[in-house]
Amino acid sequence: MEYPMDMDVESTGPQITVREMTESRVDFKLSSIELSFANSLRRAMLAEVPTVALDLIEIEHNNSVIPDEMLAHRLGLIPIVSTNCDRDLEYTRDCTCEEFCPRCSITLLLHARCEGGILPVYARDLFQTGERVNDTIGNPVITDPEQKGSLICKLRKGQEIKLMCLAKKGTAKEHAKWAPTSAVGFEYDPHNNLRHVDYWYEQDPIKEWPISENATWETAANPDDPFDYDAEPDRFYFDVESIGNLEPDMIIQQGILVLQRKLALVISELTGEGGDRPAEEMMGAVDQDAYEPPEGIDGNLTSYGNGASSAWGASAQTPYGATPYGQSSYGGGF
Repeated sequence: MEYPMDMDVESTGPQITVREMTESRVDFKLSSIELSFANSLRRAMLAEVPTVALDLIEIEHNNSVIPDEMLAHRLGLIPIVSTNCDRDLEYTRDCTCEEFCPRCSITLLLHARCEGGILPVYARDLFQTGERVNDTIGNPVITDPEQKGSLICKLRKGQEIKLMCLAKKGTAKEHAKWAPTSAVGFEYDPHNNLRHVDYWYEQDPIKEWPISENATWETAANPDDPFDYDAEPDRFYFDVESIGNLEPDMIIQQGILVLQRKLALVISELTGEGGDRPAEEMMGAVDQDAYEPPEGIDGNLTSYGNGASSAWGASAQTPYGATPYGQSSYGGGF
C-alpha cells in the first residue's frame, strides 16, 4: 500500500505519513518533531519493545555434531510469536511463582531421531505443552513457503536430540534474541542541506554518493542561497522491518508507549507529584484528548525499571552461571 507525496501544511504537533505497509514492514515519514525524539523512538523500537524468545534449554540427550551450547544458542535465536505478550505475559523476575508457570513462561519440546540418511530439524518440530496465556503466543515464526521455519540442525543415522525449552518475555537490552525488528531504517535530510554529513569522495561526490529515494519527498537547497546555520531537521524517514514475532505497526505503537512511560516516570521523579498514581494517570491517559493505544497494547517500563531485579533473577550469580532455577541453562536441569 503506497501513498503519494504529502503537501506541506501547518501543523501543531507530530505528523505521520505512512508511505508503504506490508505484513512484515512499514515505511513512514515522521515530521514536526525534534531529532532527539525521532532517534529515541528508533532506539525504543530496537531495544525496549518486549517479545518472547527461548531462554532456558534443558537438554536431555544430544549426540549430534552440534555442542549443547551452540544448539541452545541456535534455539534462542528462533523468532517466537509474541502477540500481546506485553499485556498477557509477565516477566519471570516479577512473577510470584517459585520456578516457572504459564503466567510467565511457555514450554516447548523437541525430540528428533534420524533412522537413516540425513534428517533436517526445523522450527516446526518444536511443539508446545501445557497451558499458555493466548492461542498464538509461543509458536515459532514460520513464514517460508514450505512451512518449515528456521533450520535448527541436521542429524545423521543414529543421532538424536531431545530437549525442553522455556520461552520467556524480555527485551533486546538484555539479549538480541528478544529484538522485535531485523532492522530499522532511519534517515533525515537526504539532500544533506544541513551539511551534517561530510562525504568522502575521490573525484565527484554527486556521482559517488547517489541520493536515496527519500530525496523525492524533499526539495534540494539552492547552492547559491546563504547557508542557514540555525536550521534543524524536522522530517525523518523510518523503515521498520519485523522478524515476524510482532506486527510492524505493533512495534511502533509499543515503542511510543515505552517513551510515554519513560517520560511519565522522569516527570514523576523530578516533580515528586507521582506518588502512588498509576503510570496511565501520569501519562494523561485519563484525559479524553490524550493518546490512547489500540486495544491489546499496554507497553512497559524499561527492563530494570522500578527497582526490578536483574534480567537473570535475584538469585542468579552470572548470566552464564547459576540461573533463577539453580543450574546452567545449557544442558542442566531446572
